Amino acid sequence: MDLRLSEPDRRFRDEVRRVVDAELDPATRSRMEAGRLPTKAQWVAWHRALARRGWSVPEWPKEHGGPGWDAVRRYLFRETLQAAPAPQPQQFGTQMVGPVLIAFGSEEQKRRFLPRIVGLEDWWCQGFSEPDAGSDLAGLRTTARLEGEHWVVTGQKTWTTLAHWADWMFALVRTDPKAAKPQAGIGFLLIDMRSPGITVRPILTIDGEHEVNEVFFDEVRVSVANMVGDPKRGWDCAKFLLAHERAGQARVGIAKERIRRLKRLAADARSPRGRLIDDASFRDRLAAIEVEVKALEITCLRVVACEARRGGEPRPDPASSLLKIRGSEILQALATLTLEAAGEAALAAPEEQPEPARNDPLSLPDWAARSAPLWMNWRKLSIYGGTNEIQRNIMAKAFLGL
Repeated sequence: MDLRLSEPDRRFRDEVRRVVDAELDPATRSRMEAGRLPTKAQWVAWHRALARRGWSVPEWPKEHGGPGWDAVRRYLFRETLQAAPAPQPQQFGTQMVGPVLIAFGSEEQKRRFLPRIVGLEDWWCQGFSEPDAGSDLAGLRTTARLEGEHWVVTGQKTWTTLAHWADWMFALVRTDPKAAKPQAGIGFLLIDMRSPGITVRPILTIDGEHEVNEVFFDEVRVSVANMVGDPKRGWDCAKFLLAHERAGQARVGIAKERIRRLKRLAADARSPRGRLIDDASFRDRLAAIEVEVKALEITCLRVVACEARRGGEPRPDPASSLLKIRGSEILQALATLTLEAAGEAALAAPEEQPEPARNDPLSLPDWAARSAPLWMNWRKLSIYGGTNEIQRNIMAKAFLGL
């Protein structure tokens, strides 16, 4: 299998790099380099800059506003943004609910929602996890009962990322509590977050950030027109969505950017024996991670090459579970090495650190203080999108027939 890029693909990758360098707000890049989310305004501005070039929905076909790229260019685009680093197009719309609507939605739903996702006129959030239904998602309890032309929703979702920014939620709801199997009797419902009866309560995570939320539904009325597909077959939509979500979680570009940054930091940081970059133990561990990243990149390219040979639109692939596992493990290893490089300077909270002497995201107090919150935040990588244990179960069934 020849994994070398063609000359047109190399030119495409270079074009994406030039656009990022020319159009990405430096303040947005700085937040990304520090391991923080961009602000909503920064994210919207960047998404819309990509939309003006026709790049905001990279996986979509042309008839729905996408660029119609093949598997190789979709991969190169995602990896190049990660390596910049730059925000991805708002993934809850572009990579999750959008593909579900294209595959399962009615023509009315496509006309109504897809163009607004392209331009990020609607911010979407994902209503899947519940207090007693995370990895065991089929155990969800949020109910939707049919009353005339409305579904009436009651229940709770949790760990809902950026729900406080959201205009809409795509949610799994139980439409038939008496279904024979827990995966049956579940609907995939589109809910306006401004509806009466919705309460969003912030969850402050261990790193001190407000990224996730609890969302409560108290007799929330949702039009029957907002149910995607069969009201009892929403599990099919969920499986399709999760496979698309995991496909982008190898995060090779992020790992490359973190390695590049850690090398620069280690050239300035000090160990008892001098510069940290000259410490043989540190270099060996960093080199081992870099080898793992290269192996993951080659695996990604093999998956992409197989998809390119199949042709057509992107399809869920069980191999995405492998990419998700290794990608999350590698980033967690990099976060650990960065934390150790910071040493005792990582003990102080970022807001307790003095302002950098110069406008340099690599100044010691800033990066060291951010290393502990980033390490804590990245514990989640092996959990969300389906825990790594669940991913191993998926691969056992798909590849080994167990």
